[in-house]
Amino acid sequence: MENKVYESWEKIRKNLNITNEQEAEIQLEKDIIEATIQARKKNNLTQRELSKKSGISQPVIARIEKCINSPQTNTLIKLLYPMGYTIRVVPLEKIK
Repeated sequence: MENKVYESWEKIRKNLNITNEQEAEIQLEKDIIEATIQARKKNNLTQRELSKKSGISQPVIARIEKCINSPQTNTLIKLLYPMGYTIRVVPLEKIK
């Protein structure tokens, strides 16, 4: 049996030299994808059903949901609109 050593996110982040801004961008994309998944589930839709409603192919939806592909804004709108959602720009809350 192979022993795998997993590094902490902090160590990986340090090695990659990811800035706070880049990390915030990664987290925002992750949050948007998660919200899109939750909207699909709340609407009791499979990826295939959402594909039919949105015109976005099921494999593309799967890659977005697995965070393999970064969704473009127009793709997000096409996914969200048939489920009764949209994208809105709102001010960031102050981080303490």
